[in-house]
Amino acid sequence: MSRVARGMIHGRFQPFHLGHLEYLRGAAERAEQMFVGITNPDPARVKPEPSDPLRHLPESNPWTYTERLLMIEEVAKDEGWRERVHVIPFPVNEPELWRAYVPEGVTQFIRHFSEWGGTKIERLREAGYEVVVLDEGAEKWVSGADVRRAMRDAGEWASLVPPAVARVVRGLERVPA
Repeated sequence: MSRVARGMIHGRFQPFHLGHLEYLRGAAERAEQMFVGITNPDPARVKPEPSDPLRHLPESNPWTYTERLLMIEEVAKDEGWRERVHVIPFPVNEPELWRAYVPEGVTQFIRHFSEWGGTKIERLREAGYEVVVLDEGAEKWVSGADVRRAMRDAGEWASLVPPAVARVVRGLERVPA
């Protein structure tokens, strides 16, 4: 398989879980350099999305941009990708700002599990990005909501995230519920 020079994945990563790691690995197989766009980087600018009505709620976004950046950087180190992975803010609700954050010529890698995924694909293509859908037809097997629920209920959450993320979360002064 030929690789593109620059690829990108994006998500809220609330928190970065094993499904996100699978997503990053799939894209990293196809790109020399990877950009990981953290959506909803600024809580004051988060907007409701009709195709995903819960994504803007504060309880769906307990970690700060910096906390999520630390999670992803630690995962990249554990995977041996320290030099290949670059974490950037990605204001997914504001396509007019994308060019200010996303390098030119990036191929957008997407996993399409929901109506929201279709909305993102459409927006990215309208903005002129090449979009590659990974794992066409795959089912989502873990979500940030699952991890947050396990944390809130004092359940087993660490098995749903990469070890690097568990280390970061445990190192925080707070564990969001």
